[in-house]
Amino acid sequence: MARYERLDHLLQLILLMQGRALGVSLADIMEEFRVGRRTAERMRDALIRSLPQIEERMEGRVKYWRLSAGSLPALADVTANELHAGHHALTILRQQGDPLQEDLASLLAKVRAWIPQRRRNKLEPDLEAQLLGDGVAFRPGPREQLNPDTLQALREAILKGVWIRADHRARASRKLSRNARLGPIAMLFGDGRQYLLAFSEHQEDLRLYALAGFERIEVTEDPYVRPENFNLEDWLHQSFGIWREEPFDVVWRFLPEVADEAANYVFHPRQTMERLSDGSLMVRFRAGGWKEMDWYLYRWGDKVEVLEPERLRRPARGADDRQEEDAQEPA
Repeated sequence: MARYERLDHLLQLILLMQGRALGVSLADIMEEFRVGRRTAERMRDALIRSLPQIEERMEGRVKYWRLSAGSLPALADVTANELHAGHHALTILRQQGDPLQEDLASLLAKVRAWIPQRRRNKLEPDLEAQLLGDGVAFRPGPREQLNPDTLQALREAILKGVWIRADHRARASRKLSRNARLGPIAMLFGDGRQYLLAFSEHQEDLRLYALAGFERIEVTEDPYVRPENFNLEDWLHQSFGIWREEPFDVVWRFLPEVADEAANYVFHPRQTMERLSDGSLMVRFRAGGWKEMDWYLYRWGDKVEVLEPERLRRPARGADDRQEEDAQEPA
């Protein structure tokens, strides 16, 4: 590790010791910086030698080291990049109609107010230039209009870990399910349409619900416990997009003229890529969601060859055959 990298990690570790109520343990250091135990011990010892105000405390059988808030204020100076990141996130929340936008806007205002005037005078021009040049947060294309009260109620239920009772209208059939008892797990914000992943008491299974379909939500006080051994990341990786089906092997070959471009994409978190001798790129992964794969592949036209699954090799279908199905929404 280069010396400047070691210094950078030590500065980050100081901020962690200040920012966490308990401080940090050796396991925290190992996880945060992806280092072994010996390296974590050396990092800790280097700070203890230089900063005698570091406090050591026991919680159960685990040792933690922390710095009291404000003991090293100069190391926590806000940068223009950090402020820009906050405003970038705020723009995205506003576009999505997320009620958390008000909390983030309030936080950013407080942070800027805490910055000394002389420091603020130096930051403002850089921040303004970055915000003016930032087009990443503006997402072109259609998107669903979501009710902020719906998002707020679902977020509250997810954080509390409680059941909700809801009236929900299925997207395809338009059938209204009244007073459905659901255990919310996560909101999934994809391109175009957004969904809630929840456990349906009636179906006794995990289901997807279009966020735009909620017409009433009541947050209860009844605790909801996720299915045993459920892992959201593993669950998401079983699909190419939103729709659920039995995973299958996927093999795509991108032609040499687009291979470099395709190599910059993450088509699936568990993909493998292989450059072939002719310059083409082979991409392999395992997931369900053939319909979403089919839609996505149209973006690449005839520059991609589908080797697997076989059903995606057939000629393009007409628009009438390519309508989205609400297979997992309530009947």
